[in-house]
Amino acid sequence: MFKEKYNVVGVMSGTSLDGIDLAHIVFTVENNIWEFEILASETVSYTSDWLNKLKIAISFSAVALEILNQEYTSLLAVIIGDFIKKKDIKNLDAVCSHGHTIVHQPQNGITLQIGNLPQISSLIHQTVVCDFRVQDVQLGGQGAPLVPIGDQILFPEYDYCMNLGGFSNVSFEQNKKRIAFDISPVNTVLNFYANELGLDYDDKGSISRTGICNQHLLNELNALKFYQKTPPKSLGFEFVKETTLPVINSYSIPIEDKLRTFTEHVAFQIALALPNKNGSIFITGGGAYNVFLIQRIQFYLPQMKLIIPTAKILEFKEALIFALLGVLKLRGEINVLSSVTGAKKDHTSGIIYSPK
Repeated sequence: MFKEKYNVVGVMSGTSLDGIDLAHIVFTVENNIWEFEILASETVSYTSDWLNKLKIAISFSAVALEILNQEYTSLLAVIIGDFIKKKDIKNLDAVCSHGHTIVHQPQNGITLQIGNLPQISSLIHQTVVCDFRVQDVQLGGQGAPLVPIGDQILFPEYDYCMNLGGFSNVSFEQNKKRIAFDISPVNTVLNFYANELGLDYDDKGSISRTGICNQHLLNELNALKFYQKTPPKSLGFEFVKETTLPVINSYSIPIEDKLRTFTEHVAFQIALALPNKNGSIFITGGGAYNVFLIQRIQFYLPQMKLIIPTAKILEFKEALIFALLGVLKLRGEINVLSSVTGAKKDHTSGIIYSPK
């Protein structure tokens, strides 16, 4: 489907469980130069019932996961359908949906994003492009991160593009190749401890700011084996559940100190991960609102210019880029880079469903 203009909806649900992000986007492409406009956007929060299900789904049996996948696909269809109707969106080329990651174990050849069952297309009466990670894992890749090709196409003017969501990840050009990888958990851990205080999240890092950094805990976190690995590398909630939280919980210290120490850990690992310590970083994701975290990153990278975009791009960048991945799939063009994921080759990933 080669055109100069594409009218699509991008849909993303991240590991931080903030909700389902939807963005109505028009892409234009001329002489291989891509531009975009986000016409409408919305984040639909999960109900407490769905939040609880998604938090514990990693431990579900295969049968329970099948049922969850069916239920989540139906939920996603309702939310997407409501968005299209409410925003009065007409003549869509496609809905491009990431789904929600439940299991991500690329080292075992496994990744599962629920909400990508074929019936979603018929339920919303639209062409759907989805399930972008599975093929990459089958090709020996990490299945993540997938956003870097969007960084390369849509935001080439920045030295680094970084997302601070459930996990931090970064992408950049090196030796004429796009390099990208996950750095560390972020909001998956910070929100966990904020929840223990009865809060959804630590607003602007104001609680973390009051804590005391525990040097012993910080050293133990920084010594975790994942940080010694070379890219490509990616993280899933399994790492948080099986590695990060047990380390933190082995320390009998106040939650404020846990938040403070982990914030320091995130900032330190981000600085450590960047090959050049100057230039510009384009920062998106919910963590960009964590003022204290941003200050700690700047502390470790004093020569770096930290750029935080408008709220619309900050909050909906991943929905925007999964929309782009869907359009590239419709065009039959490469949308996953082997230099990023470690797959055997660059490829065109995703499945296209047409309504029956």
